[in-house]
Amino acid sequence: MELHGDNAIPLEMAVERWLDDCTARNLKPQTIKKYREIARELKAKWSSLIIASLKVDDVRRLREGWDYSPMTMRKRLELVRSFFSFCIASGWLQSNPAKLLKPPKVWPVPTLPYSEDEWRNILTAIDMYGEIYTQSPARIRRQLKALMLLIRYSGLRISDSVSLKRDSIDSKGRVLIYTQKTGKPVQIPLPRHVLNALKACDEGDSYFFWSGFGNLKTALTEWQERMQKVMKIAGISGRGVAHRLRDTFSVDMLNAGVPLELVAAALGNSVRIVEKHYAPWVKSRQDALESAIKAAWV
Repeated sequence: MELHGDNAIPLEMAVERWLDDCTARNLKPQTIKKYREIARELKAKWSSLIIASLKVDDVRRLREGWDYSPMTMRKRLELVRSFFSFCIASGWLQSNPAKLLKPPKVWPVPTLPYSEDEWRNILTAIDMYGEIYTQSPARIRRQLKALMLLIRYSGLRISDSVSLKRDSIDSKGRVLIYTQKTGKPVQIPLPRHVLNALKACDEGDSYFFWSGFGNLKTALTEWQERMQKVMKIAGISGRGVAHRLRDTFSVDMLNAGVPLELVAAALGNSVRIVEKHYAPWVKSRQDALESAIKAAWV
């Protein structure tokens, strides 16, 4: 497609240049997939337009056509803003037509760690898994137990756990990974019973829970489905099993008085994110609140 001056850049070309830039930045495949999804929508909506012709109301109408949850809409709007920011940096636009749109209000869902009783029920359910799902191979049952213990006592994301290599655990029983989200190294010591569970499913392959071949996403889905079956046996409703195991790890540390910045480092998150989701569980803050209230009694 031929260009006709900086103010006549076709949207379709701008979108392709944006995607080329994303690829050149070596973004993760999951991130590029999200960019491509929004790029297809932009081209379907405005393929016949030039970038300079787009106004705030055009983006507003685009958003009005979305039928997503508030959080998903917020994230999609961020991607649209990112596209227009790229266009501004390229000299194709003077201002960002998506910047003036206010994102949807998102009410955060409280973090819900598993209680001690729930965790005991989960452990019992793991042991009962083979009795109920008799077609499940013994190897899978051993891996399932090790995987759930690993997430519970390391706080790793399920994607990092399923793709964990055997040589990521050193001689001192510490797991070293580069977290999917931040790319920063994280080293977490594991309890002896977790190390024993991992050893029990060691068959000499490169990975604990994945063959290393095919699509990792498929493996993640399979393990999530198995963990959901464990929850059903345990009598615990709701999804997001792996995330709640991770929450339990995080809250345990905060209840023990571990500083926010150390919890954030263990989770591979920023302090701001950890504080946002786990503020009610920060022991030092709760202790200070109780002291202030008691002091007011006098």
